[in-house]
Amino acid sequence: PSPGTLCRTKPTDLVFIIDSSRSVRPHEFEKIKVFVSRVIEALDVGPNATRVGVINYASAVRSELSLQGPQSKAALLQAVRRIQPLSTGTMTGLAIQFAISRAFSAAEGGRGSAPNFKKVAIVVTDGRPQDGVQDVSARARAAGIEIFAIGVGRVDMGTLRQMASEPLDEHVDYVESYSVIEKLTHKFQEAFCVVSDLCATGDHDCEQVCVSIPGAYRCACRDGFSLNSDGKTCTACNGGLGSALDLVFLIDGSKSVRPENFELVKKFINQIVDSLEVSDKQAQVGLVQYSSSVRQEFPLGQFKSKKDIKAAVKKMSYMEKGTMTGQALKYLVDSSFSVINGARPGVPKVGIVFTDGRSQDYISDAAKKAKDSGFRMFAVGVGNAVEDELREIASEPVAEHYFYTADFRTISKIGKKLQMKICVEEDPCECKSIVKFQTKVEDLINSLQQ
Repeated sequence: PSPGTLCRTKPTDLVFIIDSSRSVRPHEFEKIKVFVSRVIEALDVGPNATRVGVINYASAVRSELSLQGPQSKAALLQAVRRIQPLSTGTMTGLAIQFAISRAFSAAEGGRGSAPNFKKVAIVVTDGRPQDGVQDVSARARAAGIEIFAIGVGRVDMGTLRQMASEPLDEHVDYVESYSVIEKLTHKFQEAFCVVSDLCATGDHDCEQVCVSIPGAYRCACRDGFSLNSDGKTCTACNGGLGSALDLVFLIDGSKSVRPENFELVKKFINQIVDSLEVSDKQAQVGLVQYSSSVRQEFPLGQFKSKKDIKAAVKKMSYMEKGTMTGQALKYLVDSSFSVINGARPGVPKVGIVFTDGRSQDYISDAAKKAKDSGFRMFAVGVGNAVEDELREIASEPVAEHYFYTADFRTISKIGKKLQMKICVEEDPCECKSIVKFQTKVEDLINSLQQ
């Protein structure tokens, strides 16, 4: 269940500063416009709420939309659609200077003098500026402008750090290409959510306990109760043990994963195993590795304890060849979840597919068959994984069953989200301790899902 999203944005003067120098191709520039539009769509815009401006720059700087322009969502989105690339050099410093002296000025509709207004600039660039950005960015920050720097492709990371506000890890983002810039949408939609305590103001419909999360809330229950699937009401727990679950990991061992990352993947698997109750009656775990071929590391039910499963995962050696995800999915459907291989009839089946690249074979039929067989499929992608493939593997609702992160080092955050997802499907009462732990890591998780 999605948490209540009553996202009121703090009144903000928000100016996008977008690079349309000649290295940004027309179709890539369209992606920037989509990103800007998506962020605008999530804001609470209006003359007295959040106002939006857009500066387009290359060798020259052009104001495309001023803070005092028409501030209805429709008018803003229409203005963004009309922007054309300038296709000349890269004068990022000049554009930031323009923001200070013109875009945020009172004459252009800036509300800097009022105490509770934030001033925020989001700079998107894919190159090295031909002028200096350090001093002008420092002046902008001193003038109370919070700067987010988004770099794409062959950008110079040092430049991004010179521009961005502190703390840098919250204000500097990097994406490999314009085609994935949309992954940042969620981060910015959340960044502008006012952290109003919707539980305290009574803007919620939880039966027992309301838990505040940034810009929204979720419901919880008192000890001895579990949350129903409506996400609001509670039922008393029956002291049963966690219900049964057959869980199989399908792990990409192709050569692009690299040995040190393969170790991180093993930790990721064991992190999830840690959250399960393993026994004949409860969770069973199987593990399959694939690259150019498919290898069953161990079938469901071979190991009867968490300790033994984790030891077997640690011992797994790395195949280091191609990426035949389709073949691996077919194996999962035909073999891993068969009774002959230890699967228990009538027990919920969950598959977690992990990949870091595009499949070299065809996955659609096997992906569809897995879901049609009633298996709950999670897709986890890292690095160059292809989002369309992840979505094809993932069960409905797709958004809750596929995860992507650019970097192997952040997969433990995905592990935490997955523990919660797998766990809630079992007897929720058994899941209580994880859910409690989960509230602590909730903030961590909110920072994922760029």
